[in-house]
Amino acid sequence: MDFERPIVTVDIVLLTLIDGRLHAGLAKRDREPALDAWTLPGGWVRTDTDHDADEAAARILRDKAGLVSPYLEQLRTFSGQHRDSRGWSLSIGYYAVVPGLASGDSRGLSAVSLQTERFRWSPVDSLRSLPFDHLEILRTAVARVRSKTLYSSLPVHLMPAEFTLGQLQQTYEQVLDSTLDKRGFRRRIEELDVIEEIPGAFTSGGHRPAQLYRRKPHGAALKTAASNLAIG
Repeated sequence: MDFERPIVTVDIVLLTLIDGRLHAGLAKRDREPALDAWTLPGGWVRTDTDHDADEAAARILRDKAGLVSPYLEQLRTFSGQHRDSRGWSLSIGYYAVVPGLASGDSRGLSAVSLQTERFRWSPVDSLRSLPFDHLEILRTAVARVRSKTLYSSLPVHLMPAEFTLGQLQQTYEQVLDSTLDKRGFRRRIEELDVIEEIPGAFTSGGHRPAQLYRRKPHGAALKTAASNLAIG
């Protein structure tokens, strides 16, 4: 028996922090529909080579953005008759994060600072329209990331290889666009147990040296707490 086959794609909301603002990675389309428009990185599921949707998402990130995310998670499925002019389609949405780049900071992932003719970073709050239903996918992912930031270790994946507790708190606050109580935040990080001190490593410069930390190399990709952080 023959069955109708929908269009099946994967679309990825790739997020990072640049100069304290949440940015999304956008790829320039090389075919119709929406030729030359900026969209979320996405592509067809290759049923002959992709073992599953997760593998397809990782491949598309490598192909479209030239990087591997330390954290990639399925968001939800977006589907319908009218989301793609080529026919009934479904997209398996993902979100991913990569370490960001602060002003004057060269420790961020080099790919984050890279803008090419076919890939760029845009502040998420400045995006008002995207082809297909990509704006809905983007907003759903941003809401998910901000929600998870309140009760999980997700923002640790936005950090460079070495960081201070103050820098980690600032990252949480930048994702949430809110301030956090310092003592409450540090209790939460201790509870999550996802980072560790780097022995003998401290910041240098004119300020009081601060202990440097790193993500535990063999720790869980994501850990959660029983309650949300208190926002000031």
